[in-house]
Amino acid sequence: MLPVYADYQPLSDEPINSPEEFEQMQNTENETEESPEFEYPAAEVPEPVEVNPTKNYAEIYNNLQPADFSYQHDMDPEQYYDIKDASWSPYPLLRLNSYIYFKNIAIEPGYYLLTPREHEGKWYILFKQNGRVNYIIPVYERGLTPEFFYDERIPKPKLTWAQKVHTGVLDFLGKFKSTKRKTPIQSYMEINDLENFFVSIVIYYGSHKYYTIFRSIRL
Repeated sequence: MLPVYADYQPLSDEPINSPEEFEQMQNTENETEESPEFEYPAAEVPEPVEVNPTKNYAEIYNNLQPADFSYQHDMDPEQYYDIKDASWSPYPLLRLNSYIYFKNIAIEPGYYLLTPREHEGKWYILFKQNGRVNYIIPVYERGLTPEFFYDERIPKPKLTWAQKVHTGVLDFLGKFKSTKRKTPIQSYMEINDLENFFVSIVIYYGSHKYYTIFRSIRL
């Protein structure tokens, strides 16, 4: 009887005759123990996946080509259908305090209504002033607007009690087709300065968003 090994439960009924024999049995068990299934050999460890890699804005900019078309009399033919049921312009308004550049195009300071338009399978942003198209800039990426995006970013107007009642009546009547009342298109705009004098302008218009890129200095 060896009290020091009282907690040890061997897999067989053979007695342990010495501490050396006990240590030898433990070493044998450790050597025969299999590696866990989730371990990988050193040469086969999977590499981590990069999440949201940084865009190569210089490459994107260099690969974009200026528009090779124009509008007759610089008029956007689809504008009428966008605003005929709206009380105000649905396009986001850009105020430029300084020049921005796209290739050989210099966009002057001023106010512009930015409008996404498709032409021969490609998307462009129209810079419009007083109803006329001044510049046509290519879109390098188009995606879906996230759900509840406008609710989270566009503040709700503060209405008086009378205005709330009036709005409620209009919304109720707007459910009937005879009134032809439609929900206005929502829009939003994000502008960010990037490294190496690049400028990103993202236009949210209805269910989609449109990415454009410019430079803040002329090359």
